[in-house]
Amino acid sequence: MLSLVDRGPWPACPTPFNMAAHVLAPADRLADKVALAVVSPAKADRWSFARLKAAVLGTATGLKRAGFKEGDILLMRLGNTVDFPVAYLGAIAAGMVPVPTSSQLTASETARMLVELAPAGVLKAPEVACADTDCPVIDTAELAAMRALPPAEFVMGDPDRRAYIIYTSGTSGKSRAVQHAHRAIWARGMMHQGWYGLGEDDRLCHAGAFNWTFTLGTGLMDPWSRGATAIIPAAGLEPEALPLLLKRHDATIFAAAPGVYRKLLMSHATLDLPKLRHGLAAGEKLSARIRTEWETATGRPVFEAFGMSECSTFISGNPDEPAHDETLGRPQKGRRVGLVDEAGTLVPQGEEGIIAIDARDPGLMLGYLGAEAETAARLINGWFLTGDRGVMDRDGHMTYCGRHDDMMNAGGFRVSPLEVEAAMHDFPGLRDIGVTDIAVKEDAAIIAAFCVADAPLDTQALDQWAKARLARYKQPRVWVQLPALPQNANGKLSRRALKPLYPPPQPQ
Repeated sequence: MLSLVDRGPWPACPTPFNMAAHVLAPADRLADKVALAVVSPAKADRWSFARLKAAVLGTATGLKRAGFKEGDILLMRLGNTVDFPVAYLGAIAAGMVPVPTSSQLTASETARMLVELAPAGVLKAPEVACADTDCPVIDTAELAAMRALPPAEFVMGDPDRRAYIIYTSGTSGKSRAVQHAHRAIWARGMMHQGWYGLGEDDRLCHAGAFNWTFTLGTGLMDPWSRGATAIIPAAGLEPEALPLLLKRHDATIFAAAPGVYRKLLMSHATLDLPKLRHGLAAGEKLSARIRTEWETATGRPVFEAFGMSECSTFISGNPDEPAHDETLGRPQKGRRVGLVDEAGTLVPQGEEGIIAIDARDPGLMLGYLGAEAETAARLINGWFLTGDRGVMDRDGHMTYCGRHDDMMNAGGFRVSPLEVEAAMHDFPGLRDIGVTDIAVKEDAAIIAAFCVADAPLDTQALDQWAKARLARYKQPRVWVQLPALPQNANGKLSRRALKPLYPPPQPQ
């Protein structure tokens, strides 16, 4: 048998369509229900569906009055506040194309984005870094004032047209601009039962920041489109405080990266969460130890999912179909997923192959912005090749075998080693550098940089150089000096050979 699971097509997306209209559709019948609660131990800021919809459509009006038009790209440089999702949906409601980005990015990292995107404007919080630009900049005070404006009409149209762009790191050494269609939110319906087990009565708490795409989709857009309540911890809250908030606000589903589960469990041996039904994990591989400790501490299961920025998650366990043992689970209903070789040919069950999703999947990206050849290179024989490897059993459950390329995982963020190496390349006195992720615990990894230099490494200076050029999660945590970097038979850097070189031997 071949490594293929075809669970039938997902219903076609309605037309005309607008992603924001779909997300906010429940507001017409659930006007007074709480859509969003931003919570802390001291207070909660609650937004009803009616208030949320009014704010989004007022923002759409304000963006139009600011001179932006349908199809315009708007770079988002906003912090971990409610400004982020309101501006995001407001832009989409008006037919514009928002580009959500991490507030951790440095000004130099945004400079290339500004060139590549050529945005019509930037939505910016004062405290968030951004390179200088000649295009109009709308600050958070202006955005907040827009919420009170008369509501705009949703701009309806072809569900295949571009709705938003997100950035992800790639093997080319540069983060890539991934273009998604309005239909992407419709396709996420496959995740509602295929991963979340999400219903209108749920109260889903996501531990991430507003401006992380994992939070934006799983923590906000999906609950709202189902009429459920989203609970988001206030900015700056430590994971140790989450159990109190989960209990106090009757969370029924908890979503977080595995690293958050690990930190939470370090300070809580048992967790009394009577309303919680289960947890959700994604962003990096969930270790068996964390899974076991969570289930012991709470008496509740945690369901893992596999996906990527180009297609969100499409393999997962769920309450109706739990994953077997340590597998990721099965492809969700509506998906066609296989394991293939480099030529896009299916491999037999039980053999390792590249995880691939059908190129016609409605959740698949439109393509990389300005990189048609790179987009085409990922589409082979009717498949989109993810670059990750797995093994499929006869029941269609997938065991994850690691990345096909050298991509690193830092706290749930995929980071290209080439991007980090490029940022450090011109550091004075550095002759060569190679970076990789190093597992320091069963469920935690750091980015380590291996350097060749004529003089002893000045790690403080290296830290400052990296801080000025790389977001925090991309910065190396350790620096190791070597006489030369390991190479393969073709004379190229062997990153796999770097891993055994950490920690370096101590002098006798």
